Amino acid sequence: MRAVDSSLTCFLPGTCGNLVEGLDFHKFLFDNVISKSARSISAHVLNPYVHLLGNNAACVAYTRVTQYIDRAGLPHTQQSEDTVVWLKQNNSWQIVHVHRSVSQDKIEIGI
Repeated sequence: MRAVDSSLTCFLPGTCGNLVEGLDFHKFLFDNVISKSARSISAHVLNPYVHLLGNNAACVAYTRVTQYIDRAGLPHTQQSEDTVVWLKQNNSWQIVHVHRSVSQDKIEIGI
């Protein structure tokens, strides 16, 4: 079973404030943008906080720091604040909603 429900809803910076439902939006990005825009990506979850909403639901809030090397070989770091809602369905936990706010600060690391 997938970790993401097929009817996933989300608010992401790339949705321009719109609520997007389903996986097609994400599939397009993974197939056409993410795999071609960076050589290497590493994401780190910092300070996660879990809110249990009963036996079958949880909300997880955390800071996500993403490091990547662009096509030119330059390193970048970005930060976002994420909230993810999980639902236990058929004895399996699945993500049903994601909200991501991106910090406008982008740290450029020159080596």
